[in-house]
Amino acid sequence: MEFCNSVRFRVKEGCEDEFIELNKSFESPQGQKISRLFKTGDRTYCYIGIWDSEEAIAAQRPLMISQLDQMRHVLEELSPELGVTDPVSGTVILDPIG
Repeated sequence: MEFCNSVRFRVKEGCEDEFIELNKSFESPQGQKISRLFKTGDRTYCYIGIWDSEEAIAAQRPLMISQLDQMRHVLEELSPELGVTDPVSGTVILDPIG
């Protein structure tokens, strides 16, 4: 069963180009079918990933954390509770296109 994750970010002022270039340089994790990064507002972005399974995303967490570590310096803290990301994930329950 497919699994999906999304992560919300806010980029520091003046760092959007670097943020985008960093994201372009990241390798696609094994088991990830689709990934998208989109702009949602003033310096705010959201990443969406569709995965083969929950096990596939779990196996790639070390890679994803290392990618996040490479861009922490360009991200603003969203809140003391969240830190620099607001991640959620879960099982895909409806795919009206597929």
